[in-house]
Amino acid sequence: MRPAQAKDLRKQCDLLLSLHRAGTPLLLPNVWDAATARAVVAAGFPVVATTSWGVAAALGYEDHEGAPATEMLAAAARISRCVDVPVTVDAEAGYGMEPGALVAALRDAGAAGCNLEDTVYTPGIPHDHAAGTLREPIRHAEWLRSVRQAAEAHDYPLVINARIDNFLSPFIAGAEPRTQRQLVPEALERASAYLEAGADCVYPIALWEPDALGRFMSEVRGPVNVSRVPQVSSVADLAALGVSRVSWALYLYFASMAHFEDQLRSLK
Repeated sequence: MRPAQAKDLRKQCDLLLSLHRAGTPLLLPNVWDAATARAVVAAGFPVVATTSWGVAAALGYEDHEGAPATEMLAAAARISRCVDVPVTVDAEAGYGMEPGALVAALRDAGAAGCNLEDTVYTPGIPHDHAAGTLREPIRHAEWLRSVRQAAEAHDYPLVINARIDNFLSPFIAGAEPRTQRQLVPEALERASAYLEAGADCVYPIALWEPDALGRFMSEVRGPVNVSRVPQVSSVADLAALGVSRVSWALYLYFASMAHFEDQLRSLK
């Protein structure tokens, strides 16, 4: 990477981090290719975020690390090259890469930030959360710390969004049935460990029940990303709770495909 590129990327990392403001959340309509990325920028959004589900599907693979890391990261690089705003990349669980290699790949792709989740996958074997398990919080925090240290070694202020997957437990085989409120203490333990390890934001994906989300927000000590799931009444409600970042995750991809399918049916 040439020095000018590195300087620009550092500015983009700093800008991305500065947009994480409690009560005035950064809105991230997630994209899956260069065309959707350009559309997001044209609509006035200051950051582009990818969705691994949509990117993998566009490449012909399943989500949950079903696509080769090289193809996913190449797609991220194409998206980054076509827009002049920061790009944060859904890097799933890191594709089984060592922290140094993962950081180098994200840097080469022009990523200002990344999502890193605490689900365990077997490299090269696609899974869904019915077969997945979660890393132990301490072990995952140590891995996140290694990612942060690898980034710092290259003067690369990568914005790490640490995804917390325990609210996906209803989809994990053999998991004990628990309410979202019952899952909050474990999520807070994970959030604390990940923020202490150097994550910039935590992302309790699939947390949406108002009571549970309110409790999580009242006790967490750092920026929080929340999914804009259909059950959430409004972005204003999330802002009132102090959320710093709102992602649409895979929902725009699903909506776009549904519209495309409707159009195809109308042609018959």
